[in-house]
Formats: sequence, C-alpha cells, structure tokens
Amino acid sequence: MCNTVNEVIEILINRGITVATAESCTGGMVGKTITDFSGVSSVYLEGVITYANEAKIRLGVLGETLKSHGAVSRETAKEMAECVRKRAGAFVGISTTGVAGPGGGSREKPVGLVYMGISTEKETKTYALRLFGDRDTIRRKTTKLVFDKLLEDFLNGED
Repeated sequence: MCNTVNEVIEILINRGITVATAESCTGGMVGKTITDFSGVSSVYLEGVITYANEAKIRLGVLGETLKSHGAVSRETAKEMAECVRKRAGAFVGISTTGVAGPGGGSREKPVGLVYMGISTEKETKTYALRLFGDRDTIRRKTTKLVFDKLLEDFLNGED
C-alpha cells in the first residue's frame, strides 16, 4: 500500500487537488492514512466518520436511499462521496461503507461486502468489493483499494 499511497499523496499535493472523506466501515482509516503525510493539510480539507445512519443523513444522504438500499449499498456510497465533496468544497470526495465484521453480516450483505465511492464534479464512480479476512484486514484492504482506485481511475494521465 505504501508506494501507491505515497504516489497519490504526492500527486494531490503537487497538483493542488483537494480531498474530503466520509467513512463508515473504515472508521477514519482513510483519513488517518492521508494525514500521516506532512504537508497534506494543503489538500485534505476534512474527514467525517458517518457510522450511524443518522450521521449519514446529517451529511446529506437521503433517508429514502437508506430505507430503500441500506447503509451498505452502492447508492449510499455514491451519495456519501458526493455529499462530502460538496460540503467541503473539495475536488474529490471519497466514501466507504460496508460490513467489516465479525458480526453484522447477512446472506444479502455478508461480512466483507464493502462499497466505495469516489466523486468529482465530472463523475462519481462506485466500487463493490468482496473482501475476506478479519475486521482489521477488511478495513486495511478497503483503505488500500481507495488509493489504488483513486490513482487508477482519477489521477493517472491528469495534468
């Protein structure tokens, strides 16, 4: 993870790309990873942990989205990323929501099911992940994949 994270942070700082995060299952791990780097305060605007549905609603996720699709859904991840981006005035909004376990899973939404969202003004992409391992492993894998997808789908080739 370290090489990708280093590369992403360097690109964000060098290009002045601002970021905000809204995290549920990762509990702030994405924001912590970003703030491990000196100088990142110029681009990391804010991070929120929206663990409870009420917190997701305060962020701007529609109650109807949560009722229809649940907290662990592509739709919720999309709205979380868009809402945190708009709220912070950031270029990029990142979200994570899922079932890290060991409990809380169901047949429809098993432990290890995670959705990530990455939003810019141009587009929002969501990613469905099916991860395996214990709670910490699922959270660490999700965090790594946030940076992988940010680099792969949003930062490569941008000037």
